[in-house]
Amino acid sequence: MNYLIAISALISCLWLGSAPFSILVGIFIAYILKLPEDFFTKVIGTKVLQTGIVFLGGSISVSQAMEITGNYFPWISLFVMATFSLGIALGIAFGVKKKQSYLLAAGTAICGGTAMATIAPVMKAKSNELTTALCIVFLLNAFAVILFPFLNNYLQLSEESFGAWAALAIHDTASVVGAASAVGNTAVDFAATLKVGRTFWIIPLVIFTAWYFKEKRETLGLPLFVIFFIGAILLNYLFSFSIEVTSFLKSINKGCLIVGLFCIGTQIDKEAIKSISIKPVMQALSLWIIVIIGSLAVLT
Repeated sequence: MNYLIAISALISCLWLGSAPFSILVGIFIAYILKLPEDFFTKVIGTKVLQTGIVFLGGSISVSQAMEITGNYFPWISLFVMATFSLGIALGIAFGVKKKQSYLLAAGTAICGGTAMATIAPVMKAKSNELTTALCIVFLLNAFAVILFPFLNNYLQLSEESFGAWAALAIHDTASVVGAASAVGNTAVDFAATLKVGRTFWIIPLVIFTAWYFKEKRETLGLPLFVIFFIGAILLNYLFSFSIEVTSFLKSINKGCLIVGLFCIGTQIDKEAIKSISIKPVMQALSLWIIVIIGSLAVLT
């Protein structure tokens, strides 16, 4: 019966295609069912996420990302590195656990849940560490879609400026586009284009994370799936995959992300949820407020 319920719930998550919904359903399943330690979702979760990372690499076009962002890329890169560094510093200041702090800093600096779900298996983060970080960022993103257009009623930014602000200050791409769509098509185009520059940084993030959290048995600090990830990026660069191919690879990556997050959610127990403290919330919220104000100050 447990298998039937879990598989039915997983199919529903894939059909809806929502990452936040997927992990919440996984947590709900863990709450209502007593799943054994060898349950299939607890065994395949990390492996599915790792597989998705490889397909993500194949969908990344380095040349296209550089071409799209153009003159903005140096500034976006500076913003990403400054945000990530500040996030780590705030994590230390608030006393947040190392891996959880790292996840929140990376998610805020680059592309929210996608970045965190991508590096979690690289750094061997615990399921409760990833879930806490994802829940915090998902809530902030949901709030951002409402907050940013509301603030623009008073700020009266141009569509280009608002798009740039959303691209720099909101975590996930979907929420960036969602907020920009409330302002206009030009804002959407500008926001989506500049967000590519932030997303590009997921490549060095994975490589750096693998090295930073390497174990003694990993001489190069690069697990096998990270090497495949880099190889997939190189293949895309060398053969210039068509839009159809990259879209297909992105679809596979999204499917792996949804399945993986559902499985991660089923690994959470009630005690893990109860153990969520205010510290990571304060880290993420403080960093986000600084980013919102800082990016707005630069653009205006």
